[in-house]
Amino acid sequence: MKRRAFITLIGGAAVGWPLAARAQQPERVRRIGVLIGAIESDPESQARIVAFKEGLQALGWTDGRNVHIDYRFSSADLDLTRKYAAELVGLTPDVILANSPLVLRTLRQQTSTIPIVFALVVDPVGEGFINSLAQPGGNITGFTSLEYPMSGKWLEVLKEISPNVRRVGAINQAENVTGAGYLRALESAALTMGVQLIAAHVRDAAEIERAIAAMASQSDGGLIILPSPLALVNREMIVKLAIQHRLPAVYPFRYFVASGGLMSYGVDTVEVFRRSALYFDRILKGEQPAALPVQQPTKFELVVNLKAAKALGLTIPTSLLVAAEEVIE
Repeated sequence: MKRRAFITLIGGAAVGWPLAARAQQPERVRRIGVLIGAIESDPESQARIVAFKEGLQALGWTDGRNVHIDYRFSSADLDLTRKYAAELVGLTPDVILANSPLVLRTLRQQTSTIPIVFALVVDPVGEGFINSLAQPGGNITGFTSLEYPMSGKWLEVLKEISPNVRRVGAINQAENVTGAGYLRALESAALTMGVQLIAAHVRDAAEIERAIAAMASQSDGGLIILPSPLALVNREMIVKLAIQHRLPAVYPFRYFVASGGLMSYGVDTVEVFRRSALYFDRILKGEQPAALPVQQPTKFELVVNLKAAKALGLTIPTSLLVAAEEVIE
């Protein structure tokens, strides 16, 4: 081999070595924490997780390849929520997903630096989590579930399906500070409609049962279940008791109706988790939550259950059937 050709060969190989080495380096694995205030085996929890992972995958993030996801499910238990929040923060993830105001508040107490994306939080400004919807300004941003005035719609559809309702019990988890906002909006709507609103602040399943029984002890009663981890975890019991006591009830999300409840009006919770992946993608690529505006829902769905209506001796008005996103037979 000629000397010049040999030198050219060696030089070309030297250039190729670092390129090959770089190509063989494994892709950097990012870390995500997820804290959900529900039971892990709950179909709703699993549907949310599947949607979240699908949203990430559509954006190029695959669990086990270039991202590692740590899950914690606190089952609406405040002590577990605090424990798991501390655990997740201790793992120093790149970003954390929080699914409720209670979970978000607990995580915020643990860190002011790790980015947090929330889902299904109604009033992040009023609760002091962020500065404004347009400019959150800290380590927190996310996706809201509704605005408080929208909760008046629950009372409106309850009266439409059961015009004789005169007393309505609003079941709220005692530790859920967003309950105050819902109740203010409901009280305003109740005055307009000539309905007596009775708030029941509950801490566990036994108190929920007593509150529903108290509403059933007098005639012309109805129920509105406010969003909370406690209601999510105990929804089958709540639905069963409402039917048993023949109390027409309106729920905030579809999963109550899928469990046998009469009617719901609210956002598609699973879709919110799918959409939240968009902000994880942007944060993992270097954007700061302080500059990511909070996203508000643009669509609300009415879901009715004909079997529950029949058990309660009610007929769903045609207007509601036409407006319903879904009618469960």
